[in-house]
Amino acid sequence: MNCKTCFFIGNRHTPNSIKEKLVEAIETHIVEYGVTNFTVGHYGNFDGMVHSVLREAKKQHTDIKLYLLCPYALNQKIDIPESFDGTFYPEGLEKVPLRLVIPQANKYMVQNSNYLITYCHHVGNTRNIVEYAQKLEKNGLIKITLL
Repeated sequence: MNCKTCFFIGNRHTPNSIKEKLVEAIETHIVEYGVTNFTVGHYGNFDGMVHSVLREAKKQHTDIKLYLLCPYALNQKIDIPESFDGTFYPEGLEKVPLRLVIPQANKYMVQNSNYLITYCHHVGNTRNIVEYAQKLEKNGLIKITLL
């Protein structure tokens, strides 16, 4: 069986008002697209909302897995909430300067995921990664849901 994967990226100051759209997008990815593996970071309001929504979704969809992206795993200890099924550390990050670790980890995840759910309304690293993902989407390498 081929597992379908979804990654999330969004601004750390994402408003709570997008939560309903996030719930709908995640449900669509599970039910219609057959996504079983979800990966999210833990730096900001967007990541927190994603974690909360997926924790609830796991109650109804017991076959889905939730992974915590840990780009600084080699440099810091992270307390992992029990709702996660594991952590993920992209290969090669140990050679990346610390200030570039998160953008590089996000790029790796976009390159290695089938789907991306994003909230991006500001200039910055999130916007850069989404624009990169949009180039991949044009080649059929990922499907993006913009919230």
